[in-house]
Amino acid sequence: MSTMTMHIEAGTPVRARKAFYHTLYVQVLFAIVVGGLLGWLAPDIATNDWIKALGDGFIKLIKMVIGPIIFCTVVSGIAHIQDAKKVGRVGVKALLYFEVVSTFALVIGLVVGNLFPVGHGIGAQANAQAVAKFAQQASEHKTVDFVLGIIPDSVVGAFAKGDILQILLFSILFGFALMLLGERGHGVRTLIDDLAQGVFGVIGIVMKAAPFGAFGAMAYTIGKFGPSALGNLAGLVGLFYLTAALFVFVVLGTIARVVGFNIFRFLAYIKDELLIVLGTSSSESALPQLMRKLEALGCSKSVVGLVVPTGYSFNLDGTNIYMTLATLFIAQAMGVHLDFGQQMTILIVAMLTSKGASGVTGAGFITLAATLTVVNPALVPGMAIVFSIDKFMSECRALTNLTGNGVACIVVSWWEGELDRTKLEEAMSGKAAVVPHSAEASARAAA
Repeated sequence: MSTMTMHIEAGTPVRARKAFYHTLYVQVLFAIVVGGLLGWLAPDIATNDWIKALGDGFIKLIKMVIGPIIFCTVVSGIAHIQDAKKVGRVGVKALLYFEVVSTFALVIGLVVGNLFPVGHGIGAQANAQAVAKFAQQASEHKTVDFVLGIIPDSVVGAFAKGDILQILLFSILFGFALMLLGERGHGVRTLIDDLAQGVFGVIGIVMKAAPFGAFGAMAYTIGKFGPSALGNLAGLVGLFYLTAALFVFVVLGTIARVVGFNIFRFLAYIKDELLIVLGTSSSESALPQLMRKLEALGCSKSVVGLVVPTGYSFNLDGTNIYMTLATLFIAQAMGVHLDFGQQMTILIVAMLTSKGASGVTGAGFITLAATLTVVNPALVPGMAIVFSIDKFMSECRALTNLTGNGVACIVVSWWEGELDRTKLEEAMSGKAAVVPHSAEASARAAA
């Protein structure tokens, strides 16, 4: 019997170390750099429709399976819970956390925007026509419509449109129904669990195309807008990135320390997902992978299934920071003074308008229009001032939103007493890899 056979029989895993260029985040980072260079040096090629299609196609591939993933994870998470009260308890804790942390994000944006009035003296001209469609969408963005919009006209329609909140509502109801069925629902629960393995298998295949998606998205962006697109607005871009970093490292970092983990180690743990978001400007593109990694990190399946999808509509920290900074910037650039009362209105209105804005590129711009319309309609035409750089700011919005939702899931799991500390330490230290769902299912079956 060979030595290798003896190792296998003894249960000792023998894994060859992957070459660095086989690692997803290295491939994505390389693709982002090459895409940026192509957009800078050959903008005519970079703005080709086929180059743009690489980025758009990858996001569509991810969005294709987001509905089934949310349905399977939420239904499975609820159906396996014996206590119905737990679902409501987790939901209330998650929403409470979302509102508190979102308020911190808004306040930080207001404080920084007032301390560093980078909008003064820009002298940019507003163009109402450039943002007319966003203003029109904003005028229709009412709270009552948002609430009614959560209820789908049909279940099939919710999945067809890919509306996260509508799918989430149906999934919660279906999960409760299965839980109440008890033993009679065992067959359906097993079927959904198996379906989840297949859907995550699809994600595993799709993620191999991530470098191509990041390359196409970055090349087209730089090729179309060019490095000079930042122009005199570089101050706002830089201030936004610094404010988001302040929020992540100070606010989320403090929360992480209280819970018992290090924010820097967590960011290293989700580096693949962060780079995918950086390349695509959409936090939704990393949602499936993030959910898998949070489970591997020690968060309970039921908490991940409820908190992460809900957070994509109710916990948009990056969007909140963006709205306060951009509103103040536009007011400064147009010479409109906003008193204390109006700035408090920004805080309240932004808290409402940010709800329901998904991680898709451009959603933050629409919610900005909704906020400006309420605070001071005279500011709406000024959106054209930041229109040209919105694409550069959307990356930071998406990165902050993704990080905030990941931290929120760990916090709620800890709050529920369902955070596996052993898994957390192993994952943070890099000793444990994310186990593919199919392998995980096989291991459970063998056990």
